[in-house]
Amino acid sequence: MTVDPEHPVIHGELAELRRRLDVAYARVEGGLALQRHRTEETAKELDELNSRLTSLEHTRWPLPSLAALTALGALAATIWQAMTAH
Repeated sequence: MTVDPEHPVIHGELAELRRRLDVAYARVEGGLALQRHRTEETAKELDELNSRLTSLEHTRWPLPSLAALTALGALAATIWQAMTAH
């Protein structure tokens, strides 16, 4: 590459532009790495929450079945009282 005598500072300017480009590239790469890490952490937290929710769903009381059994018990008690009252 030949240097134009009218622009003796071209090498310095190119070096500065290259340095700025390298800094910007490093900043973008760092931001992408941070985003990737945050995405992985969020995925892990989501998996943990999903497993906790699943375990809670399996250990919860079966309320509709419990309500049906209570209603049957009340019906049986009512019938028994009606039969013993006469």
